[in-house]
Amino acid sequence: MRHAIARRARECRPFLAMELMERARELERAGRRVLHLELGEPDFAPPAAALRACQLALERGETRYTDSRGLPELRAAIAADLERRFGARVAAERVLVTSGTSPALLLVFSLLVDPGDEVVLGTPHYPCYPNFIRQVGGVPVLVETRAENGWQLDPAAVARALTSRTRAIVVASPANPTGAIQSEATLRALAALGLPLVSDEIYDGLVYDGARVSSALGLSDQVFALDGFSKRYAMTGFRLGWVVAPAELMRPLQVLQQNLFISANHFVQRAGIAALREGEDTPRAMREAYAPRRRLLAEGMRRLGFGVPALPQGAFYLFVDAREFTSDSLGFARALLEEADVAVTPGIDFGAAGEGWLRLCYAAAEATLEEALQRIGSALPSLASRAASR
Repeated sequence: MRHAIARRARECRPFLAMELMERARELERAGRRVLHLELGEPDFAPPAAALRACQLALERGETRYTDSRGLPELRAAIAADLERRFGARVAAERVLVTSGTSPALLLVFSLLVDPGDEVVLGTPHYPCYPNFIRQVGGVPVLVETRAENGWQLDPAAVARALTSRTRAIVVASPANPTGAIQSEATLRALAALGLPLVSDEIYDGLVYDGARVSSALGLSDQVFALDGFSKRYAMTGFRLGWVVAPAELMRPLQVLQQNLFISANHFVQRAGIAALREGEDTPRAMREAYAPRRRLLAEGMRRLGFGVPALPQGAFYLFVDAREFTSDSLGFARALLEEADVAVTPGIDFGAAGEGWLRLCYAAAEATLEEALQRIGSALPSLASRAASR
């Protein structure tokens, strides 16, 4: 029997970083040793205080629903953290706690976008952005950024992409996969376009060489700022994030949360409170460790012949130009996994503008990065030769 599925499901593209990871796990179950540079996952443990708080919450039986907006203590702690990091004074009532930043994005797009409406975003982009937009019937409109310009989003180009159907603009800073940080002037220019600005700030705190991240909060009364615990506090599996929304839109956002997700896990929210109050050593240690790894990987990939236009300013990814060796980043990444047991993410995962590029995560031990470089170097002649013969 052939099953009909909804168009929105048919249009949802595979998340290739996950596809490569899942294939790598299959190889590992067969006894092979794979080096993982494909997923954006810190190799640090979560803050000890967060683990203790989660354990104590479970022992106390805090396993039931909470207020759909999140525990009041966590919302207040998030508001205090935003003031500490950015000087942004945000009422706790404007914070909605979510089960990760992905549900926060889906909630915001569900709030803003009707079928046929458009959302503008820069590319190369986080792979799931267009899928979230399509899931609510929207149309992603891509504005290309370029390596030679530091992957900066041009507000004038964004303005040219706007139509009567545009309902929001998405900006990520630091960005995945490029690590680019958008300047405060860029954020102000985007906010001045008069549309809701959806600002993904999940990688704030993981920046290098004295770089600073500006939050979009306070730039207009139409900003949705999204963040979470996965990257900065190495809490990917906790699935805990938040969105700060305009005060007048909190009620419809709450109703969507009630229906789609109910609430974030109670005991996980306790871990979030502890991370904000006692966990600052974790992002500090990550910054100190990732800065030299970033240089090690960049220098190594350059020696192998890959293009690395500039070191990333933030996050923990190196986006490298592989067009000297291939025009098929997915085929190249699959071959690298099967033949060298090194998992990387193909650039096509980040949109057509990323084709011919590869993303490598340097949230791995230096010994792992050095071994990955050796394996890539050994496999490169046969991979490049095969690509050239096609």
